[in-house]
Amino acid sequence: MTTSATIPAARALPWRAYLALCKPKVVALILFTALVGMFLSTDGWMPLQAAFWGLTGIGLAAAAGAALNHWVDEEIDARMARTRNRPLPQGRISGRQAVGFALALAALSMTVLLAFVNALTAALTFASMVGYAVIYSMFLKRSTPQNIVLGGAAGAAPPVLGWTAVTGEIHAEALLLFLIVFVWTPPHFWALAIKRVDDYAKVDVPMLPVAYGIAFTKLHILLYSILLLVVTMMPFVTMMSGVIYLAGALALGLGFVYHAVKLYRADGDAHAMKTFTYSIFYLSALFGFLLLDHYARIFIRALFLN
Repeated sequence: MTTSATIPAARALPWRAYLALCKPKVVALILFTALVGMFLSTDGWMPLQAAFWGLTGIGLAAAAGAALNHWVDEEIDARMARTRNRPLPQGRISGRQAVGFALALAALSMTVLLAFVNALTAALTFASMVGYAVIYSMFLKRSTPQNIVLGGAAGAAPPVLGWTAVTGEIHAEALLLFLIVFVWTPPHFWALAIKRVDDYAKVDVPMLPVAYGIAFTKLHILLYSILLLVVTMMPFVTMMSGVIYLAGALALGLGFVYHAVKLYRADGDAHAMKTFTYSIFYLSALFGFLLLDHYARIFIRALFLN
């Protein structure tokens, strides 16, 4: 296997390798949830400048955290079937290049947020980036089966970051969005961990199914899916959202519970990837219903006030 120390100079700047370091699909979901936070933070027209620079800074920070994660996980990535084709294990980019790229993105992110958004968003974004790239990737991931739960705070931050980018303050409704993503993260990732349990066991990463078994993990996915259904009712209960969101959240949440039950009853890792795939659709659709409900209520209020 080619190591990151033996990369030919002619291959020093493969742009596709740098793009892969950024985990574009993950960053896209992060930016979507941040954008929803921005839209939900105001009943008026969202300030386009704050939105543009906010998403730019948040996206750069997310990409920086992803690149640092590649560097931290280079050794185990090389041994896992799911990750062995990533740029560093394949020798398409060096560890030094990855770190330099990540630090440059992080510096650019902080510059953008401080110059064009606000200091609160910059501070929270920096904390989220450090939480993922350092606290989770370097320590939690390798030390506890609750790594996904404890490290989930970093991944749940984007809606709050979007909110603060527009308003300059943290609101209780933004924290409710944080809570939803925080509770969603464990069942989402544990479904994938069940499918990849042999990979994680091979590299001594104590994911829940490695430490406590697949049956135990399935039970916790089911329990978390039920908890998620309850938590997603809170925007309606607190009058943050209305009946459009309620109907969507109920349907999506019951769908998640359905998949969790099927996974619980299935043999081995059967239905694990279907549950994982549904969880991604679930979060996107749930935030879509939040947006739809938000603007439907604004439209109805404007209609009756006029």
